[in-house]
Amino acid sequence: MSIRTTDDESTPGWSAPDSLPPVVRHGPRSRREVALTFDADLTEYMRKRLISGQVASYANMRVVEELQQANVPATMFLTGLWMEEYSAETEYLAADDRFELATHSQTHRAFREDCFSLGYVPPEDMLEEVVRPIERLRNTTPRYTRYFRFPGGCYDETALRAISSAAVTVVDFDVVSGDAFCDSADTIVEQTLSRATNGSIILMHLNGGPNAPQTANALPRVIDGIRAIGLTPVTLTQLLK
Repeated sequence: MSIRTTDDESTPGWSAPDSLPPVVRHGPRSRREVALTFDADLTEYMRKRLISGQVASYANMRVVEELQQANVPATMFLTGLWMEEYSAETEYLAADDRFELATHSQTHRAFREDCFSLGYVPPEDMLEEVVRPIERLRNTTPRYTRYFRFPGGCYDETALRAISSAAVTVVDFDVVSGDAFCDSADTIVEQTLSRATNGSIILMHLNGGPNAPQTANALPRVIDGIRAIGLTPVTLTQLLK
């Protein structure tokens, strides 16, 4: 694959490639806006479970339907493997201008050791692990971004230095919905709404299956609750501008 590491300042999430990438955990606390963000994880192990038939799907399109029915913008962080496995779904998301597409590494391995048993990307492979899914997203839609989220939210200075020339903005979060491996929609709703505030970046998942089985069930109440406390869901670009 031919890898380009830079665009220009007009690309959402672009950062100067000659310095450490900026890390954002929330938007301005002065504005009554929040960003709903959804990680679409896929690892080689998860893909083997798909092939073997142990899991029916890791693409929870019910989440997308709930967002569309509520007319709510969102930012999706897609792994390269997820985009390869779900190319039609990726194109479907790209065609809806309510959704903003970002990346979440190629294989969802960790960029720091001892991170949720995700494995580890050697430093010499970290740059390609970040840039490959950006290139795929660029070939899918002109509305791609250079926002990047580390798998597991795990990174250190070694990782930041290794990916600096990727020209990305690293997007963390300040509200964890708790939907990963959670069987209770009530828990997800309570945990999200109890922490959401001005400028929050809220972490949820687009996987469904055994990894995030209750996200779609919790999402309508999360959206209603966010609106009830006077917060407006927006894309990450809108939140950060």
